[in-house]
Amino acid sequence: MDIRLNGLIVIVGNYGSGKTEVSINLAVNRKQAGLSVGIADLDLVNPYFRTREARTTLTDLGIQVILPPEPYLQADLPVLSPTIAGMIRESSEVLILDVGGNDVGATVLAALANAFSGKKVQMLQVVNPLRPQTNTVSGCLTLRDEIETAAQLTTTGLIGNANLIDETSVQDIYRGYEFVQSVSQESGLPLAFITVSQELLPQIDMKRFDCAVLPIARQLVPPWLKVSEFRN
Repeated sequence: MDIRLNGLIVIVGNYGSGKTEVSINLAVNRKQAGLSVGIADLDLVNPYFRTREARTTLTDLGIQVILPPEPYLQADLPVLSPTIAGMIRESSEVLILDVGGNDVGATVLAALANAFSGKKVQMLQVVNPLRPQTNTVSGCLTLRDEIETAAQLTTTGLIGNANLIDETSVQDIYRGYEFVQSVSQESGLPLAFITVSQELLPQIDMKRFDCAVLPIARQLVPPWLKVSEFRN
Protein backbone atom coordinates (compact mmCIF):
# COMPACT_ATOMS: atom_id res chain seq x y z
CA MET A 1 0.00 0.00 0.00
CA ASP A 2 1.49 3.31 -1.12
CA ILE A 3 1.44 6.68 0.63
CA ARG A 4 -0.83 8.99 -1.38
CA LEU A 5 -0.57 12.25 0.56
CA ASN A 6 -0.34 15.53 -1.26
CA GLY A 7 -1.24 19.19 -0.74
CA LEU A 8 -0.66 21.01 2.55
CA ILE A 9 0.52 18.61 5.27
CA VAL A 10 1.19 19.76 8.84
CA ILE A 11 3.19 17.37 11.04
CA VAL A 12 2.69 17.72 14.81
CA GLY A 13 3.41 15.62 17.88
CA ASN A 14 5.07 15.56 21.25
CA TYR A 15 8.71 16.24 22.01
CA GLY A 16 10.75 13.20 21.01
CA SER A 17 8.03 11.65 18.86
CA GLY A 18 10.33 11.75 15.81
CA LYS A 19 8.11 14.12 13.82
CA THR A 20 11.03 15.93 12.17
CA GLU A 21 12.58 12.68 10.95
CA VAL A 22 9.13 11.69 9.68
CA SER A 23 8.74 15.05 7.92
CA ILE A 24 12.09 14.76 6.18
CA ASN A 25 11.49 11.21 5.01
CA LEU A 26 7.93 11.98 3.91
CA ALA A 27 9.27 14.86 1.81
CA VAL A 28 11.74 12.49 0.13
CA ASN A 29 9.00 9.87 -0.42
CA ARG A 30 6.74 12.40 -2.13
CA LYS A 31 9.66 13.66 -4.26
CA GLN A 32 10.48 10.12 -5.33
CA ALA A 33 6.82 9.75 -6.33
CA GLY A 34 7.42 12.49 -8.91
CA LEU A 35 5.78 15.41 -7.08
CA SER A 36 7.15 18.89 -6.53
CA VAL A 37 7.84 19.15 -2.80
CA GLY A 38 8.57 21.90 -0.30
CA ILE A 39 9.27 21.50 3.41
CA ALA A 40 9.18 24.32 5.94
CA ASP A 41 11.01 24.25 9.26
CA LEU A 42 8.53 25.67 11.79
CA ASP A 43 10.22 24.22 14.87
CA LEU A 44 10.79 27.39 16.86
CA VAL A 45 11.10 25.56 20.19
CA ASN A 46 13.74 22.85 20.01
CA PRO A 47 17.27 24.05 19.14
CA TYR A 48 18.32 20.50 18.15
CA PHE A 49 17.26 17.97 15.51
CA ARG A 50 15.41 20.37 13.22
CA THR A 51 14.71 20.07 9.49
CA ARG A 52 17.37 22.70 8.82
CA GLU A 53 20.04 20.14 9.81
CA ALA A 54 19.19 18.14 6.65
CA ARG A 55 18.78 21.10 4.31
CA THR A 56 21.77 20.23 2.08
CA THR A 57 20.60 16.67 1.50
CA LEU A 58 17.03 17.77 0.79
CA THR A 59 18.08 20.57 -1.54
CA ASP A 60 20.32 18.19 -3.49
CA LEU A 61 17.27 15.97 -4.04
CA GLY A 62 15.35 18.89 -5.53
CA ILE A 63 13.19 19.58 -2.46
CA GLN A 64 12.58 23.24 -1.61
CA VAL A 65 13.59 23.87 2.01
CA ILE A 66 12.08 26.93 3.69
CA LEU A 67 14.06 28.15 6.69
CA PRO A 68 14.30 31.18 8.96
CA PRO A 69 16.58 33.96 7.62
CA GLU A 70 20.25 32.93 7.47
CA PRO A 71 21.44 35.02 10.48
CA TYR A 72 18.93 33.16 12.70
CA LEU A 73 19.43 29.58 11.50
CA GLN A 74 21.23 28.50 14.68
CA ALA A 75 19.36 30.81 17.03
CA ASP A 76 16.74 29.59 19.46
CA LEU A 77 14.44 32.50 18.57
CA PRO A 78 10.80 32.70 17.43
CA VAL A 79 11.68 33.69 13.85
CA LEU A 80 8.97 32.96 11.27
CA SER A 81 9.87 33.64 7.66
CA PRO A 82 7.15 35.45 5.64
CA THR A 83 8.12 33.11 2.80
CA ILE A 84 6.20 30.35 4.58
CA ALA A 85 2.90 32.22 4.45
CA GLY A 86 3.52 32.92 0.79
CA MET A 87 4.22 29.26 0.05
CA ILE A 88 1.03 28.20 1.84
CA ARG A 89 -1.02 30.55 -0.31
CA GLU A 90 0.56 29.32 -3.54
CA SER A 91 -0.50 26.20 -5.39
CA SER A 92 1.96 23.42 -4.58
CA GLU A 93 1.76 19.68 -5.09
CA VAL A 94 3.18 18.97 -1.62
CA LEU A 95 4.11 21.39 1.18
CA ILE A 96 5.10 19.84 4.51
CA LEU A 97 5.21 21.98 7.65
CA ASP A 98 7.44 20.50 10.37
CA VAL A 99 6.08 21.99 13.60
CA GLY A 100 7.66 22.14 17.07
CA GLY A 101 6.71 19.74 19.84
CA ASN A 102 3.58 19.69 21.98
CA ASP A 103 1.11 22.58 22.17
CA VAL A 104 3.95 25.07 22.71
CA GLY A 105 5.40 24.33 19.29
CA ALA A 106 1.96 24.26 17.67
CA THR A 107 1.16 27.86 18.62
CA VAL A 108 3.09 29.00 15.54
CA LEU A 109 0.28 27.59 13.40
CA ALA A 110 -2.24 30.02 14.88
CA ALA A 111 -0.07 32.86 13.56
CA LEU A 112 -0.58 31.46 10.05
CA ALA A 113 -4.39 31.44 10.25
CA ASN A 114 -4.78 33.96 7.44
CA ALA A 115 -2.54 31.93 5.14
CA PHE A 116 -4.53 28.77 5.92
CA SER A 117 -7.85 30.44 5.10
CA GLY A 118 -9.64 28.55 2.31
CA LYS A 119 -6.96 25.84 2.22
CA LYS A 120 -7.42 22.14 2.89
CA VAL A 121 -5.03 21.46 5.78
CA GLN A 122 -4.06 17.91 6.69
CA MET A 123 -2.72 17.99 10.25
CA LEU A 124 -1.19 14.63 11.14
CA GLN A 125 -0.22 13.72 14.70
CA VAL A 126 2.90 11.57 15.04
CA VAL A 127 2.44 8.95 17.75
CA ASN A 128 5.41 7.17 19.31
CA PRO A 129 4.00 4.85 21.99
CA LEU A 130 7.51 4.27 23.32
CA ARG A 131 7.60 7.82 24.72
CA PRO A 132 6.14 8.49 28.21
CA GLN A 133 3.62 11.15 27.20
CA THR A 134 2.07 9.00 24.47
CA ASN A 135 2.26 5.46 25.85
CA THR A 136 -1.49 5.43 26.59
CA VAL A 137 -4.45 6.12 24.34
CA SER A 138 -5.73 8.77 26.75
CA GLY A 139 -2.33 10.48 26.70
CA CYS A 140 -2.39 10.64 22.90
CA LEU A 141 -5.90 12.09 22.90
CA THR A 142 -5.05 14.67 25.55
CA LEU A 143 -2.04 15.78 23.52
CA ARG A 144 -4.20 15.99 20.41
CA ASP A 145 -6.66 18.28 22.19
CA GLU A 146 -3.86 20.53 23.49
CA ILE A 147 -2.25 20.82 20.05
CA GLU A 148 -5.57 21.58 18.36
CA THR A 149 -6.32 24.34 20.85
CA ALA A 150 -2.89 25.93 20.40
CA ALA A 151 -2.85 25.54 16.60
CA GLN A 152 -6.49 26.50 16.03
CA LEU A 153 -6.60 23.59 13.59
CA THR A 154 -8.21 20.15 13.66
CA THR A 155 -6.20 16.93 13.52
CA THR A 156 -7.12 14.91 10.44
CA GLY A 157 -5.03 11.76 10.85
CA LEU A 158 -2.35 9.79 12.68
CA ILE A 159 1.17 8.58 11.92
CA GLY A 160 2.56 5.61 13.85
CA ASN A 161 6.27 6.09 14.60
CA ALA A 162 7.17 3.46 17.19
CA ASN A 163 10.91 3.65 17.70
CA LEU A 164 13.73 3.67 20.22
CA ILE A 165 16.22 4.85 17.59
CA ASP A 166 18.99 2.22 17.37
CA GLU A 167 17.35 0.04 20.03
CA THR A 168 14.11 -0.50 18.07
CA SER A 169 13.09 -4.14 17.57
CA VAL A 170 10.71 -5.81 15.14
CA GLN A 171 8.33 -6.46 18.03
CA ASP A 172 8.37 -2.74 18.87
CA ILE A 173 7.10 -2.07 15.33
CA TYR A 174 4.34 -4.68 15.57
CA ARG A 175 3.20 -3.55 19.03
CA GLY A 176 3.40 0.10 17.97
CA TYR A 177 1.16 -0.59 14.99
CA GLU A 178 -1.43 -2.28 17.21
CA PHE A 179 -1.28 0.64 19.64
CA VAL A 180 -1.79 3.36 17.04
CA GLN A 181 -4.68 1.34 15.61
CA SER A 182 -6.27 1.58 19.07
CA VAL A 183 -5.74 5.35 19.06
CA SER A 184 -7.30 5.49 15.62
CA GLN A 185 -10.36 3.52 16.72
CA GLU A 186 -10.83 5.57 19.88
CA SER A 187 -10.36 8.94 18.16
CA GLY A 188 -12.02 8.18 14.85
CA LEU A 189 -8.92 9.50 13.06
CA PRO A 190 -7.54 7.51 10.11
CA LEU A 191 -4.05 6.02 10.26
CA ALA A 192 -2.16 7.63 7.36
CA PHE A 193 0.91 5.38 7.65
CA ILE A 194 3.44 3.88 10.02
CA THR A 195 7.22 4.10 9.84
CA VAL A 196 9.94 1.46 9.79
CA SER A 197 13.67 2.11 9.62
CA GLN A 198 15.37 0.95 6.43
CA GLU A 199 17.58 -1.33 8.50
CA LEU A 200 14.60 -3.21 9.97
CA LEU A 201 12.54 -3.45 6.78
CA PRO A 202 13.99 -6.82 5.62
CA GLN A 203 12.85 -8.40 8.90
CA ILE A 204 9.30 -7.02 8.80
CA ASP A 205 6.25 -9.02 7.71
CA MET A 206 4.38 -6.35 5.73
CA LYS A 207 1.23 -8.49 5.62
CA ARG A 208 0.65 -7.60 9.28
CA PHE A 209 -0.14 -3.99 8.37
CA ASP A 210 -3.35 -2.64 6.89
CA CYS A 211 -1.83 0.75 6.07
CA ALA A 212 1.05 2.30 4.15
CA VAL A 213 4.62 2.07 5.50
CA LEU A 214 7.16 4.88 5.23
CA PRO A 215 10.79 3.66 5.27
CA ILE A 216 12.94 5.88 7.47
CA ALA A 217 16.52 6.76 6.54
CA ARG A 218 17.77 8.45 9.68
CA GLN A 219 19.13 11.95 8.99
CA LEU A 220 19.24 13.61 12.41
CA VAL A 221 22.15 11.97 14.17
CA PRO A 222 24.92 13.03 16.55
CA PRO A 223 28.09 14.29 14.83
CA TRP A 224 29.94 11.00 15.39
CA LEU A 225 27.35 8.93 13.47
CA LYS A 226 26.77 8.76 9.71
CA VAL A 227 23.33 9.55 8.29
CA SER A 228 21.52 6.87 6.29
CA GLU A 229 21.22 7.09 2.53
CA PHE A 230 17.77 7.36 0.98
CA ARG A 231 16.74 4.39 -1.15
CA ASN A 232 14.18 4.36 -3.96
